[in-house]
Order: sequence, then structure tokens, then C-alpha cells
Amino acid sequence: MAMARARKPKSSKRDLTAGFADQTEEHDEDADLPKDEAGRRKIKRQYQDLLGIRIEKLKGRILNRERINKTIEGIYFICVRCTKVCHSLDDGLQEDPQNQNNLCAKCAKTRTAAA
Repeated sequence: MAMARARKPKSSKRDLTAGFADQTEEHDEDADLPKDEAGRRKIKRQYQDLLGIRIEKLKGRILNRERINKTIEGIYFICVRCTKVCHSLDDGLQEDPQNQNNLCAKCAKTRTAAA
């Protein structure tokens, strides 16, 4: 007489990715921000992780443009001076027509103050 095999419990994709999505220990400071701003910070961190050492090569360039609504456009870019990934709504943007020397508002202020 053959013995019946015990069924394996079904696992969902959520179970497989649960540990991956729980890497938020350093992101607790984003909890008090509005949902859209916290989302932009998360995307900025992902850009930094994804680009790694290529940030130095790409500094001053626009990474991505997004349509927030019909009238507002958000732009992710790397500031040429501080080499941080910035968003135009959070950090401001002094856009360069040649897309080579884009600056965040903080660095643009120090540039005009020094001139």
C-alpha cells in the first residue's frame, strides 16, 4: 500500500519578497513626511544605489522627468556641485540648457553669493 505524500504549503510571491521589502530601518525619518515626498526620497536613494560610482561621471545631468499632473513636471537630476541625486520639487533646480551643469537651489545660491 502506497503512502500519501504530505502537501507542501503554497507560498505566494508576497512571502518570497517579504524580507526584501522590509529593509526600512534607516528610513524611519521618512515616516513623518507626506507620502509623495517620502516616495521621492526613496527613488533618490535607489538612484544613488543603482548608479554607484557612475554618479561622478553623470553629475550635472538630468536622470528622469516625470509628469506629476498636467501642469507640474518633476525632474530627477544630479547636482554638478554637490553630486547628490536631487528632485526639482524638493531641492529646486537651476536647469542648464545643455544639460551639463544642472544645480540644486542650495548650490545655485552659493554660486550667486560667491559671484
